[in-house]
Amino acid sequence: MTTNRKIGIIIISSLILVIVLLFAGIGIYQATHFNARITINGTKVGGLTADQALKKLKTMDLKNQVYVGQTLIFNGKSTKSEFSNQDLSKIKSLLGKQRTWWPSSQTENYSAVPGRTDQYRTRALKKEVEAKLKSLNQRLKAPKDAQAYLDHGRIAVSGSEAGKQYDIAKLLKNYDSQEYRSEIHLQPVLLQPIKENSRIVKNEKQRLQKLLQQTVNYQVQNKTYSLAANKLIQYATVSKDMKITINPTGIQNQIAAINRTQSTLDKSYIFKTHSGSVISVKGQTYGWALDAGRETALIENAFENGEKSLKADNVYGIGYNTFGVGYHTTTNNGIGTTYAEVSIREQRIWIYKNGQLVVTTPVVTGRHDVHQDTPTGVWYVMYKQSPSTLKGSEAGSAHYSVKVSYWAQFTDGGVGFHDASWRKNWANSAYLTDGSGGCVNTPPGIMKSVYDNLTQNEPVVVY
Repeated sequence: MTTNRKIGIIIISSLILVIVLLFAGIGIYQATHFNARITINGTKVGGLTADQALKKLKTMDLKNQVYVGQTLIFNGKSTKSEFSNQDLSKIKSLLGKQRTWWPSSQTENYSAVPGRTDQYRTRALKKEVEAKLKSLNQRLKAPKDAQAYLDHGRIAVSGSEAGKQYDIAKLLKNYDSQEYRSEIHLQPVLLQPIKENSRIVKNEKQRLQKLLQQTVNYQVQNKTYSLAANKLIQYATVSKDMKITINPTGIQNQIAAINRTQSTLDKSYIFKTHSGSVISVKGQTYGWALDAGRETALIENAFENGEKSLKADNVYGIGYNTFGVGYHTTTNNGIGTTYAEVSIREQRIWIYKNGQLVVTTPVVTGRHDVHQDTPTGVWYVMYKQSPSTLKGSEAGSAHYSVKVSYWAQFTDGGVGFHDASWRKNWANSAYLTDGSGGCVNTPPGIMKSVYDNLTQNEPVVVY
């Protein structure tokens, strides 16, 4: 072997050794150091070992400044990192994760959460950031969702409009992913409106279509009305949870129509007297009417919940009983077969129970010559009391107070049936100049029977 050949072999061997040593050194370095453009929680750790990176993270100050895009929205108090020696295994894990065989210039940012929780970052600061975002949203234009609605009985869809309000839920999720960065930069994600072709709007349209196909059978006394949604409901909206809100105008008009034709409050009654004659008597306190507001709400609720039928549940009246008297009475033109009949011309009363006459007696009604006549109309027995003290005024006596054994009031002005032990004049014409102050004076000997056969809320027909 020549000298030159020996020298060549030595040179090549040396180069190979150098290359092997170089690769070995690079491999060792790569195994123990982070690549150049690696950050952990936004802190540069390129070229550092796991121990050096942890040391740097331990001394890192958290500025706690929160940005949305490039805008600083909250400047929190600075805090120290919570990293400790116990977190070394996490840093070593990231070191292994980013390791490449050859030095890399690729930028990577890793997150590491210290074992000790930073209460300020996870609780106090996050709540303050959430409150700030809500405050900002109050001054920003909200997106307008597309929405299906009923207009003049037809289904329509309103257009959506973009807004400028932040999607706080997504921003806070982004906040959680940057929990241990010195500065927190949130991506400015905006709330998006519900679009016209969305599944939500399609469901709303289906809900309205279902509403228009509904019919509610509404029973008032013994009569049933078929209430069709497509005739009564002209305007309605649907919420995101598919709850219907109905414009009540059509239903209110229906209740008003039922009250005009069927209710009895403040209307005249056709009444057949004891003699068989048929007269018209103005309704006074006796009678009922539907409570339009409450019944409208009841029917609305039935449509909203898909109910097929319901009964009227809210009636009202006047006088002592404000819940309505006579609603459950449909016979005898609404007066029924149990009632008291008072004839001023004949000065007599008749009391009927289930269509049978049980008591009749002469009486003395209100004094006619001074216009204190017993008021005519259809009333009801408001209450009964035995014994009772009557107080009031009448012609010739500005103030009186008398005791009676039995009292049954039937007008809201204080007129009723009572015994009158002081009365001497029981003549048929006594009421003309010697009548009562308006009450129906009843002979003491029969008043108990009258009292016992009168029932609270039963009609009293005076004519």
